[in-house]
Amino acid sequence: MLNFTKIKIFFIYLVFISISIFCLSNFSQIDQYLFKKKINLGLDLQGGSYLLLEVDSSPLQKRHLQSKVIPLKKKLIENKIKFKNFKILDNEISFNISNDEINKFEKFFNNKKNNDINLYLDKYRSYEFDFRNINNRILISHSKSGIINLNTSAVDQSIEIVRRRIDETGTKEPSILKRGSNRILVELPGVKDPERIKELLGKTAQLSFKMVTANTSEFGNESFILKDTQEKIIVSKRIIITGDNLIDAKPRFDNINQEPIVAFTLNRLGSQRFGQATSQNIGKRIAIILDNEAISAPVIRDSITGGQGTISGNFTFQAATDLALLLRSGALPAPLSVVEERTVGPDLGQDSIEAGVVSLFVGFILVIIFMIIKYRVFGIIANIALISNLLMLLGFLTLIEATLTLPGIAGIILTVGMAVDANVLIFERIKEELRQENSNNIQAFDNGFKRSIITILDANITTLIASIILFIFGSGPVKGFAVTLSIGLVTTLFSAYYISRHLTSFILFKNREKKLFS
Repeated sequence: MLNFTKIKIFFIYLVFISISIFCLSNFSQIDQYLFKKKINLGLDLQGGSYLLLEVDSSPLQKRHLQSKVIPLKKKLIENKIKFKNFKILDNEISFNISNDEINKFEKFFNNKKNNDINLYLDKYRSYEFDFRNINNRILISHSKSGIINLNTSAVDQSIEIVRRRIDETGTKEPSILKRGSNRILVELPGVKDPERIKELLGKTAQLSFKMVTANTSEFGNESFILKDTQEKIIVSKRIIITGDNLIDAKPRFDNINQEPIVAFTLNRLGSQRFGQATSQNIGKRIAIILDNEAISAPVIRDSITGGQGTISGNFTFQAATDLALLLRSGALPAPLSVVEERTVGPDLGQDSIEAGVVSLFVGFILVIIFMIIKYRVFGIIANIALISNLLMLLGFLTLIEATLTLPGIAGIILTVGMAVDANVLIFERIKEELRQENSNNIQAFDNGFKRSIITILDANITTLIASIILFIFGSGPVKGFAVTLSIGLVTTLFSAYYISRHLTSFILFKNREKKLFS
């Protein structure tokens, strides 16, 4: 138990040095790849922005209802149901059918199997749509379960797109969480320009390309005012391609017109549609619509069949960068609005850091003094193991670029206490072994380590299980506490079982016949 081969000693200190060396990158300006990693400070330590966003799913409900119009008409024709006065309103579809055909309509509309019109939601045991019959006029609208299902999917999808947009800005370790049924909490540590983030998150980024037409009387047209020239244009409602057809978008600088532009790349289907539209409409104008606003309407000079194009509109380079970011991250399914905003100043964070450092330093010094007084030379060994434990903990946190919060600092302080506890258990057990008759130093130390390690493992593993549960079910700062505590428990076991045990055995074999504990 106390014998260490040279290879084992080599690997113990190799692991220690390999991990702990990374903590130096937090205090140095080394510009190499591995040493670029640093521990990030959370919102409560370095300041930043706190945003509470609300998802407005009413436009999504309207679009979802309108998407059922053509399939519904086809289904009515397939079932030989004659209908008239077909109308599409904001929240419902209405049409008239004869009294004899109501049962036939109800049969296919509420069919549970292979129903592509009115999906049956197993989770809610309800249909996506309800219908009412008022004097043979059928009114179709979303059911309560259908609205809940749409809201849930809209919030979940919005969270992923918000995360993509924020990640693109380079923000370190943002916290993005679902709050209630239709709200999203966003915490952005160290953000210097919260207004830009708000602007990026507030845009749905619904992009579409439509042809400009001169026929104002034609059915299916709508008018726009061009953003750059304030010119009024008439645009066909027929969509050629949308933002869903984009693979990539990047800001570029147009050397010919001396202005920033956005270069985009289309997928295969988008390339075919765009190539066909530009080939058939050379000399005509195509409108680029973003969030119901006409950005520009350039003239098609030649067919564009390569799947690549550009968007111009008197952008600044920052505006072009932001638009490219929005298009890359995808369109939000529904608009987001900021319902609560708080800015945390860095002064509060600095006070918190200083208080945490002072408490850690005071606790650390008191522990060191106590261990030296209580166990003399073995107290020094315990203190060396404690320092190595802290170095490895900081090294681990640096490697994973963890975000350190106030609860995280509390986790580090708790680790200090638990690391000392492991050594106290070992040394007290050794004392008990030495009190027994016919027990020499080597046997007592060997038995002390063997019999105390089970207790140490039980205590640390049960705490580790608790910290894992905190990480899984906790959120924000609670997860920070769980991460530092979990890593601290692992480094505590390594430092107590390997480093402390090796140093103890080294002292023991040098002083076999001396009385090592008073």
